[in-house]
Amino acid sequence: MPPTRQSTAALPLTPAVFLILLALADGDAHGYRIRAAVIERSSGAVALDPGSLYRLIARLSDDGLIAEAPARRRAEGDDERRRYYRLTPVGRRLLKAETARMEELVAVSRSKMAKRARPVQG
Repeated sequence: MPPTRQSTAALPLTPAVFLILLALADGDAHGYRIRAAVIERSSGAVALDPGSLYRLIARLSDDGLIAEAPARRRAEGDDERRRYYRLTPVGRRLLKAETARMEELVAVSRSKMAKRARPVQG
């Protein structure tokens, strides 16, 4: 389904929000796993402290982009207080729209850079 006007109204996303949504595109995850994915995918450039992460999770949940995943069977040793989150359909559409927006920017940039790199014919 293509992005809707409503789903693209929030663009561009901040790097932290984009990386959180991207982490959840892999499947349900709890806060620590989301945080680790954000740090890894940004090579440490986006290192959310737990307070910032959970404030963003609450905001994304309030905005309908993510939701708490239904109760799941806990693995042995898994903390029963741990909450898992997942992308909602709206969150997935917004992530796709932002990815497409960034791809377009990269394509324009590459095109411009290629034109500048060509020797001038004279």
